[in-house]
Amino acid sequence: MNRIVPVLTLTAFMLACGGDGTSRQVVQNKGSDTLVNVAQAWAEAYGAVNPALAVAVSGGGSGTGISSMINGTVDIANSSRKMRDGEIEAAQAQGHDPIEFVVGVDALAIFLHPDNPINEFTLEQLAAIYAEGGAVESWSDMGVTVPGCSSGEVVRVSRQNNSGTYAYFQEAVLGESEFKLGSRDMHGSKDVVDLVENTPCAIGYSGLAYATDHVKMPCVISSTDACVAPSVDTAIDGSYPIARPLFMYTSGQPEGAVKEYMDWIMSDVGQCILVEKGYAPVNPVTCA
Repeated sequence: MNRIVPVLTLTAFMLACGGDGTSRQVVQNKGSDTLVNVAQAWAEAYGAVNPALAVAVSGGGSGTGISSMINGTVDIANSSRKMRDGEIEAAQAQGHDPIEFVVGVDALAIFLHPDNPINEFTLEQLAAIYAEGGAVESWSDMGVTVPGCSSGEVVRVSRQNNSGTYAYFQEAVLGESEFKLGSRDMHGSKDVVDLVENTPCAIGYSGLAYATDHVKMPCVISSTDACVAPSVDTAIDGSYPIARPLFMYTSGQPEGAVKEYMDWIMSDVGQCILVEKGYAPVNPVTCA
């Protein structure tokens, strides 16, 4: 699918005009909130590489990007989870053949308020907090008292169910279980971090790239392995137990300007921008 189209509306015309008043081609790129910051950085940097092409980036979640791919309204769909078989079939029924590109790797970090004394979690403990039927409802169930959390309640911060981050966390941590009811379901990754930062009772999860100095990130233990902290390096070497690939999908093998843009994203220049934003590259790169 090459959805590089003539610009018809005044708003789109203003977006797609170069500095010399000449028209620019537009590539529509939508989806994952985990990827939206780096997607915007890619789009801005590529404007200097090819001023004749404008990449219009929007978020909304992986489900939104995939739905747009199914409906044929985007050139590139961003997703922090793999497309499901049913989604691929729905796209094919609409004449679109999704082609998958792994463009990076993300460590899915667990966020705590900085006053929380917990420094590590097992996957089983995280499931006990988030999964339906899980035994942990208060921080005392974890054997700790959290300063500033007078109720002792574990305030579970999650993502909305159209999020690829939500889907990946359920698969990697909860397994066959559903999420408990009663979580604070946030629209975006930044919203998760902001709420945890300002809520001593809270715990949340989101992409490492959204971490700030105002939240705490405990290490995570898988089975009997060592406790591993989320980082670009531990995402690259696979030692962090909840690291995940990040995807872009095109309809059919990309051609023309879309192919050139995807090739540039996978180049050392594009991958170094990914690293600058806090993600791990697909292949080893040396960045200045």
